[in-house]
Amino acid sequence: MLDVTREETLDDSLGLAGRFQEQFPLVAMLLITDRPTELALPALRAGVRDLVEPDISVDAMRWTLRHAIEKAGASGASSDDPQSVGRVITVASPKGGVGKTTLATNLAVGLAQQSPTGTVLVDLDIQFGDVSAALDLDPTYTIGDAVHGSTLRDATGLKTLLTKHSTGLHVLCGVKSPVEADEITAEDVSTIIGLLKAEFRYVVIDTAPGLVPHTLSALDHTTDLVLVASLDVPSVRGLRKELELLEELELPPATRHVAVNMVGRGGGLSVADVEATIGRPVDFVIPRSPKIIASTNRGRPLLQEPGRDKLRRDLTQIVDRFSPITARKPGLDWSGRHRGAAS
Repeated sequence: MLDVTREETLDDSLGLAGRFQEQFPLVAMLLITDRPTELALPALRAGVRDLVEPDISVDAMRWTLRHAIEKAGASGASSDDPQSVGRVITVASPKGGVGKTTLATNLAVGLAQQSPTGTVLVDLDIQFGDVSAALDLDPTYTIGDAVHGSTLRDATGLKTLLTKHSTGLHVLCGVKSPVEADEITAEDVSTIIGLLKAEFRYVVIDTAPGLVPHTLSALDHTTDLVLVASLDVPSVRGLRKELELLEELELPPATRHVAVNMVGRGGGLSVADVEATIGRPVDFVIPRSPKIIASTNRGRPLLQEPGRDKLRRDLTQIVDRFSPITARKPGLDWSGRHRGAAS
């Protein structure tokens, strides 16, 4: 493990990393630095497996060490080993305006709080994605840059294009102009996700509304699909059609989770109506709240800030479904939904 928290050790450490890479390719090297964004490219070119910050948590350090060993081949793990690749969580919806990006960013931030160096969020709403705005980021690189040159040959180049959020979350941001989206193919998307899931513990994907080719490509890698709808007739009908289409397409099996967002009284529909329409239980119920709108306008997901209100508990419940804590929690039924949730 190399430490370059001191400026005078930088050149020596990177030089040592380069020599180790040449002579001992199975040795996994980590770089400790408080300037990960600045040093990412030269470090990865020198053969460093990953960069960690001095204040990394114990849990994140365990993950980083295990992952570095697996990638170096020292443990004998292969790409076919499900333990050697990350969990791919795709957030999708049949229609726009249901809070899909809000859910995806809160989920990613919540997972990053548990695994800061092991979580990446991909903005796969190719033309009109707004993950950057939702996280108040001004990215230097976007997914459009990822498809040029040799970036997609390996994860080393791709990781240099990720934007670092203040929570430790890595983000592959959406294009800055819809024109750039024309150059991104479904095959590019598949390659990007394949590289990221080999490097990160969690890959969270925010998609465009509907089942467009880029989303279908992402579903080939998806281990967990979160389908989001709001409590209105067009959205619920769209959700039913999307579930039916997923069955017809016979896509690779993925654990499916249904989230109903913006639930409130006076709309004429209940969660029970949704369940009757789609023919399966609703897993997550998220109430309508002005706090969500305010947090989106600030570019700070609700789970990024402290608080113990019910809305945060509901969002945390979704994060807990995908975290290493898999034990059944008090107050939850078999589906993970709070008993007595609003219906």
